[in-house]
Amino acid sequence: MDGLSAVAAAPPPCSTEHVADAVAAQFGVQGRLEPLISERDLNYCLTTSTGRRFLVKVTSALESEDATALQVDVLSHLEHNGAVATPGVIRTRDGAAWACIESAAGTHRLRLLSWVEGEQLESLQLDADIAGRFGVALAELDEALSDYAFSGENPVLVWDLQRVCELRPLLRRIDDRAVREAATAAIDDYENEVVPGLGELRLQLIHADANPENVLSRDGKIGFIDFSDMVRAPRVFDAAIAAAYLRSGGNDPLELIRPFLAGYQSVAPLDSAERGALFDLVRARLATSITLLHWRLDERPAGDEYGQKSQALESSASHFLAALNGVGRKQFTKEINNL
Repeated sequence: MDGLSAVAAAPPPCSTEHVADAVAAQFGVQGRLEPLISERDLNYCLTTSTGRRFLVKVTSALESEDATALQVDVLSHLEHNGAVATPGVIRTRDGAAWACIESAAGTHRLRLLSWVEGEQLESLQLDADIAGRFGVALAELDEALSDYAFSGENPVLVWDLQRVCELRPLLRRIDDRAVREAATAAIDDYENEVVPGLGELRLQLIHADANPENVLSRDGKIGFIDFSDMVRAPRVFDAAIAAAYLRSGGNDPLELIRPFLAGYQSVAPLDSAERGALFDLVRARLATSITLLHWRLDERPAGDEYGQKSQALESSASHFLAALNGVGRKQFTKEINNL
């Protein structure tokens, strides 16, 4: 499958000192750098002597310049819109959107972004209130992106839900037979139930990765970070991807999904075709998470920090997929239609 090399590759091999010197020289900002775990970029939190924080990103050499330019342009668009909290683009001393930094692996793009304050949802005890506010904020983000004129080609991303059927060759990496069969069935259902009706779903640019690591809560407000997986796709995919991470540990799998979707629809109501696709879209995202987790653990070196973090985060995906299968498409859709 195209795009796997970017996921398997290690982040750029730049030392912290080299990055700090490059940021100081090209952006005029100095401070202490704290590494942040990332799938394919080299990320840091930079804290200045006054306590101001920034996000430093050293982009993988495997990411195209067009993809970086899109992220910069979208963040500028969202900053101007002001609907939700997102990172702002900090320009170089020369006014450029990014600088360059060299490593043994080649030339990388170096960016500086404003820091979005808040606690990651993964560190919070999620409840109906937070889930509802999350739904409202994601709908506001999608509304803010709905008028963005995206004229480029979608980047090749293995996480793109539109490409889930291409994951079939990787299913053999799942060593648990029951989990492998559940992931296979979810992909089959996406192909049979969703693909024939894709033309009915509203298209736009979406964040495409509103998982608990990329969603922040502060003073009752929700913000979003990490726009590296953006694609042009059906808008309902954004809601489905987020819902796949609202994994209740109780007896009711929809405990957090109901308030999340109620909040989302209070801003951006879903039509009947979108609501009808949700069950299979949520399951397809879970199948993606499960499949790529097992594949990544095989491909990346032992002790890989991102792999270990992903294993902890995604370990609940197979249990949640089984729980949703217990609810079934008919009951799931009925409850969504009654919100």
